[in-house]
Amino acid sequence: MSDPRHEAARYRIARDNGPDAAEDEQQSGTWSTPEERAAVVEQAIQHAIRRGEFENLPGAGKPLAGLGESHDPDWWIRRKIETENLRGLGPPALALRVESAELEERLDRLTREQDLRDALEDFNARVRHARLQLLGGPPVVTPTRDVEAELAAWAERREQRREAARQAAELEVAERPPRRFWRRRAR
Repeated sequence: MSDPRHEAARYRIARDNGPDAAEDEQQSGTWSTPEERAAVVEQAIQHAIRRGEFENLPGAGKPLAGLGESHDPDWWIRRKIETENLRGLGPPALALRVESAELEERLDRLTREQDLRDALEDFNARVRHARLQLLGGPPVVTPTRDVEAELAAWAERREQRREAARQAAELEVAERPPRRFWRRRAR
């Protein structure tokens, strides 16, 4: 005697996926060996290919990321840090290297000399503190920054940006068509 629920499930599978899927579902309960299971799975994959379910998948035709690299047990941590663009994680030596590379850009966003001095003093203090720590990991090779030299370079970059903005404004004014005051609308 057949169960009406099973018949309804077979009907829905056949309606949604075609008649071959209903036969696959009917045979799925009769697996007795791993070879039979592999054959049923392979058959299901072939049916899905014929139906076009594997077409236009995201990443199709692209190489697998990380293929050919050496085995890293912490690969998932590194990938998460890269995809999420997380900052401040990892050994202090690496974090300070990244911050040192981006320090000039960060300093250029500051507008006051005292803010610049505070930021440089904080950076130098963290570099010195990291050098004193014996936590292992890569050595801290990030140099401290000379506050006065950085301040002079900051002022020079600031003046260059002002000059470039002034020249761009002059060029814009020169290229603008002249105003014609004598063509006012008659009232």
